[in-house]
Amino acid sequence: MDNDFDEFLHVPARLAIVALLAPASWTDFGFVREAVDTSDSALSKQLSALAAQGYVDIQKQKGLGARRTLVRLTPQGREAFRRHAAALERIAAAARAPEPSEPTS
Repeated sequence: MDNDFDEFLHVPARLAIVALLAPASWTDFGFVREAVDTSDSALSKQLSALAAQGYVDIQKQKGLGARRTLVRLTPQGREAFRRHAAALERIAAAARAPEPSEPTS
């Protein structure tokens, strides 16, 4: 397996979350939930795991009676995603490589 392949990030829900966050800055929890088509509790669980790994920051804002949760990739999370995506690209390229031909006698 490729050394840059990140088994922690490869969990489909986590991979979808970090792929969504990669081109963005602070992103609203509700937007992420809708974009990855998951429940509040499932998203919270995955974001907590990503935060514990140091891959995302979570910021809770309170104002005017409403609470808002924002998330973003950390520099560590952005680098981990970049490396993991590159590993997936190398794995896919190897799978597309032509099969070696049989030796002729």
